[in-house]
Amino acid sequence: MISSVFAVQREDGRAALIPYVTAGHPSADATVPVLTALADAGADIIELGIPFSDPLADGPTIQRSSFKSLENGTTVEGVLADLRRFRVERDTPVVLFTYLNPLLRYGVDAFLADAADAGANGLLLTDLPVGADPPLERAVADSALDFIRLVAPTTEPDRIPDIAEGGSGFLYYISRTGVTGARSELRQALAEEVEALRTHVGIPVAVGFGISTPEQAREVGSIADGVVVGSALVRILDEEGIEAGARFVAELRAALD
Repeated sequence: MISSVFAVQREDGRAALIPYVTAGHPSADATVPVLTALADAGADIIELGIPFSDPLADGPTIQRSSFKSLENGTTVEGVLADLRRFRVERDTPVVLFTYLNPLLRYGVDAFLADAADAGANGLLLTDLPVGADPPLERAVADSALDFIRLVAPTTEPDRIPDIAEGGSGFLYYISRTGVTGARSELRQALAEEVEALRTHVGIPVAVGFGISTPEQAREVGSIADGVVVGSALVRILDEEGIEAGARFVAELRAALD
């Protein structure tokens, strides 16, 4: 389903919009209303973060949302239950974004089966690099979920084909080193890096980390197949609420169109 979204967007000559939100944030009962609002505002794919107490890849904004979500009582089981409720009303693809520990505690095989049954379409594990745990990587790759892999500016070129071969759905290119977080400017070398990446992979390339304005989304959308926006949206949801978050996503959608 994720690949079909990119195919449609490619035919229309535009990039896919992929907002990130943390489950259970800004309130315990907000997940389904947030997902629904983003889907209606023009999100093509939604990244839904399962909170973890040690989110090393995330900057302060998403870290705070994760800690607040955990304080609200969010669990893996609860996230999957919310996803099932969302699926009753909308079919926008959802990628679950999390770390290894929640999966290991839940049980990898059980999680993969339950996530697919709940309506998830993909899985992104921030702390499972290629070759780190081949049996676990095979389990994810063989599941019904697309396995979204990450590539960074520091990734050695000879590793990229292996990363892409083990993934599906799309390849997530981290636009800069460091953790997530909104930035006022994009790196000048980004366009060249994405173009070089395309020579190694045959699946769509989405770019994230640091994209925080419609103008930046438009710029990235002109060079990539997808645009991921996280921290800026999470901050708006936290400070201004769901309606404001949906308006922001609508602005991003208009910029990409």
